[in-house]
Amino acid sequence: MRNMGNVAITRDPKWPSAATLLKERPVEGRRNVGLIGISTHATSVTERSSTSTPSAIRAALERYSTWSFSEAIDIAETVGLVDFGDVDSPDTEGGAARVAAALSGWDPSIALRLILGGDNAATWLALRALSGGDYSNFGLVTLDAHLDMRDGVSNGSPVRQLLEDGLDGHHVVQVGLADFSNSPAYARRAHDAGVTVISRDVLHHEPVEEAARRAVAIAGAGGRHVYVDIDMDAADLMAVPACPAAAPGGLSADEMRRFVRAISVQHGVVAIDITEIDVERDSADQRTVRLAALLVLETLAGVRRRLQWP
Repeated sequence: MRNMGNVAITRDPKWPSAATLLKERPVEGRRNVGLIGISTHATSVTERSSTSTPSAIRAALERYSTWSFSEAIDIAETVGLVDFGDVDSPDTEGGAARVAAALSGWDPSIALRLILGGDNAATWLALRALSGGDYSNFGLVTLDAHLDMRDGVSNGSPVRQLLEDGLDGHHVVQVGLADFSNSPAYARRAHDAGVTVISRDVLHHEPVEEAARRAVAIAGAGGRHVYVDIDMDAADLMAVPACPAAAPGGLSADEMRRFVRAISVQHGVVAIDITEIDVERDSADQRTVRLAALLVLETLAGVRRRLQWP
């Protein structure tokens, strides 16, 4: 028996935990997803701890099984989750080079890269590494309360940094933007760059699944690869107390879950990150980390469904 978040977990051979999905190498005959931790924190606009969020999310997989009740499938039978460990000190000198090295040379059977932050600085590091600095074949979708267009270098600037690096704003879609969480100057910056915005208000009238499909269609137009940033502060503060910039009125945990499954189904999506959790701020029941672990499983469920698509 193990204790996580003050709740005991009992081992049951007939109820395998999702932690058993973690493998050291690709599983032959399965759709494999690669998992890597990029635990950035040093340049955060809001002071935060250095406690490893990737490690906490991996541990929280113990709370879940591999069985999707709604689809009546066991994802362990068709999907592999290959753990490539964590990048050492991605915020320090040479960190960008270490991220690039860690994300290169992966087995071609890896259908999708799943990056666990860290704050949103991980988004700039990971997409820059995957593109090799050439963004002509990449688009970006963010699920985020914020535009991330700030000046300087921080977790509030990755989208601006990527645009300045050469990412075409017409292939950037920002979903879930919140009222009173941005500024007119940065909104103009996004508009002038050609960025498409799907605000939080739109999601009150449009299913998140439709927003996910529309976002990928724009970001991936012309056959581009799509990188997806899931910033957990898009969710309501009650659901994600470990997100320093989350606010009341955000998306529900279920809307976050459904968005991630819907977007990970799309063949053009090659990488997804989950960012902006400070483990030390989480509630006693670990609700933020547990939601992030659930999003890992929703990603796997979405990738599994690709097997049914042309």
